[in-house]
Amino acid sequence: MRTVTIITILLAGVLTSCKPQSVELPVKVNGSEVTYATDSTNLKGYISFDESKKDKRPGILIVHEWWGHNDYVRERADMLASLGYTAIAVDMYGDGKQANHPDDAGKFAMNVFSNLPEAKNRFNAALDVLKKHESVDGTKIAAIGYCFGGSVALTMANSGADLDAVAAFHSGVQLPVAPNSDLKARVLVCNGEADPFISPESVVAFKSAMDSIGANYEYFNYPNVKHSFTSKAADANGKKFNLPLEYNAEADQKSWASLQRMLNEVFSDEKSE
Repeated sequence: MRTVTIITILLAGVLTSCKPQSVELPVKVNGSEVTYATDSTNLKGYISFDESKKDKRPGILIVHEWWGHNDYVRERADMLASLGYTAIAVDMYGDGKQANHPDDAGKFAMNVFSNLPEAKNRFNAALDVLKKHESVDGTKIAAIGYCFGGSVALTMANSGADLDAVAAFHSGVQLPVAPNSDLKARVLVCNGEADPFISPESVVAFKSAMDSIGANYEYFNYPNVKHSFTSKAADANGKKFNLPLEYNAEADQKSWASLQRMLNEVFSDEKSE
């Protein structure tokens, strides 16, 4: 288990004022591994929440990139916990398995999408863990994902998962289950215009399908931004494997701000950022 402490002090009035300063209680993010399973697969996730908050709060599932459940997805869980949510970084491969090469990552991802019923079981197993957590209001649930994970989150939403909101970052939108009337969630997609893994034709088809069902969604396409733009490991991985991966701080910050705005609006009775 690891604990991250973030202290925010809000000043009330000028420093010379004799009035006492208003101090916000410390945010104490508690992150720990959690094991769970489907009928056929053992899974290893990570759940993070602010233990200084006592009230129930929305829960958010985070689905990893095609590399697997690694430190990056756990860091995002901690970031969401610091904003007042409870987040579970899920495991879609089983046993916390990670890929060290794109060939393996592609195989792992393909195995998930080639067996959609089991993919749903793994997602729902994590959802069940999240809803049962002591800090979570089980009626307020969102899911986000990166790369492969964004496609998983979108596919689960299109398959009728009971989610209030879904966000996908540098994610393919040519999905195993296309947008349809089963989609209940508000949707945010943040991609790079210079991402060769996401064809313009697939974006047009995705938007057309979303429009045809009157979906509530936003699609951002950042100019000159490549794949994996939210991950600071992207440059090293791109160089190592000769792939068009590149971290982009501006797009990372903009997409994270868009996510926070959507979550604040969807969970409007929660504390704003």
